Amino acid sequence: MQLKPTGRMGWSNMKFFVTGGNGFIGSVVVRTLIEQGHAVRCLMRETSKADRIADLPFERATGDVRDYDSLVRGINGCDGVLHLASLSSWDDIHSPEMKAVVLDGTDNVLKAAAANGNKKVVFVSSTLAVNASQEPEVFNEGAQFDVDLSELAYSRYKIEAEKLCIAAVERGQPVVIVNPAEVYGPHDTGMITAKNLIDFAKSWPVLVCKGGTAVVYVEDVARGIVAAFEKGKSGERYILGGDNLTIKELADLTNDILGKKKWTLTFPNGFIKGLTKVATSVKMPLPYNPNVIPYATKYWFVDNKKAKEELGVRFRPARECLKPTLEWLKEAGHI
Repeated sequence: MQLKPTGRMGWSNMKFFVTGGNGFIGSVVVRTLIEQGHAVRCLMRETSKADRIADLPFERATGDVRDYDSLVRGINGCDGVLHLASLSSWDDIHSPEMKAVVLDGTDNVLKAAAANGNKKVVFVSSTLAVNASQEPEVFNEGAQFDVDLSELAYSRYKIEAEKLCIAAVERGQPVVIVNPAEVYGPHDTGMITAKNLIDFAKSWPVLVCKGGTAVVYVEDVARGIVAAFEKGKSGERYILGGDNLTIKELADLTNDILGKKKWTLTFPNGFIKGLTKVATSVKMPLPYNPNVIPYATKYWFVDNKKAKEELGVRFRPARECLKPTLEWLKEAGHI
């Protein structure tokens, strides 16, 4: 594929088909593409809301990742595909739709892109598909996932979807995989990660388990996704993550930014898991979503060197990820 030699990044005037373009991350991807001079066609269901991108000049393609024919029609006339559509709410983590959307949907997108002239695809996976550990350990793109997947449905389906991408590459299709870490930023109206900060801000004392994650700002992820299309090598993964923080460090940083002095107590993971199991069995309310626990009780630390060197992406420090998110949460009346 020949990229047109104009624009700020050395290429412009392309047309992209974006799935999930009205979502938290996808909306910033759409905005980034348009700012760089590209045209965007967003796949949306009839009932999809476009509040986050309503001010942007995008084209709406009615369809669903579960509907192959709608994807073929939507991709027709586009130069490339950015596939972000997924179920991401913690309440949907065990939904029977997870396979249909994440796995079968990705298969449909890949095949529809191939049917439209073998268009290049960027698949947005997750660092939850890279690897995890019981004690802090940093993983890169070459890590082999060796953690029990029985309680990690989201990880399992993202891993399987990545395998579909690699199979497509082996058939000659250009596909790049990106793995965002825990993404923060304003307008997370689905409270995918912002809910963590609300809990830290409202709890007294703050109760956490042993675990951790890399945090990243939504604009940095969006730029990384776009850069993966321009510069990413087919068949490669690129981790889009910033600072690695323990959950305690994340909680303490949140309250430091808010100017709140609090105790943060770390409970043993065995105790947290046991409490969660008992509480859910008797339908006792918990101050957290029980679906989070299998993930929160592990360390998802990652190395972003490859994305920085090959894609030219830069990731802002954790404080600069959380501060604007917390400001938005305060303005919206959540804290």
